[in-house]
Amino acid sequence: MRLKIATLGETVLRQRTRPLTSAEILSAGIKQLIQHMRETMNDALGVGLAAPQIGLPLQLAVIEDKPEYLAGISLQQLAERERQPVPFQVIINPVLKVESAPNVEFFEGCLSLPGYTAIVPRSRSVRIECLDHNGTTRVIEATGWYARILQHEIDHLRGMLYLDRMLSRSFCSVDNHTRYWKDKAIAEVRAELGL
Repeated sequence: MRLKIATLGETVLRQRTRPLTSAEILSAGIKQLIQHMRETMNDALGVGLAAPQIGLPLQLAVIEDKPEYLAGISLQQLAERERQPVPFQVIINPVLKVESAPNVEFFEGCLSLPGYTAIVPRSRSVRIECLDHNGTTRVIEATGWYARILQHEIDHLRGMLYLDRMLSRSFCSVDNHTRYWKDKAIAEVRAELGL
């Protein structure tokens, strides 16, 4: 079942979320919600979806960066982004520890802001303590694009969007990104935009 994705301007995207209890995590309702979130994320060709994006202020997100999503990206771009497939996973009540300064910049998009993108500085490596879909404690140590996805989704759980972190002069439509910036290095984009 595909759920409606909240878009920019809907108040739920700016609210802080509440943690899930152990009983909630193990409930049939949350199990079904996770499945619906996965289907919604996959239908939208996203790599992550947080509960606020489907109207629920809960500390819950799903992530999956499928191998087929990497198919149209050059080997050079995959290497510089440190991007590899990420299997489906659920993060609940995450605590984020940033392991490096937010000094890695790439264009980033969001299912709640369709059709737009911007350069967003993120930390290269992070450590997450969270619960999984079974309520089991997990520690995730991630680098590169995986770390970026986690930071993006955890921002949603804090009522933040990439707009709050972006280099505003880089904000553009996806069409113009494809036309002007897609195949350029971030340093070149920064130089051309005077960033």
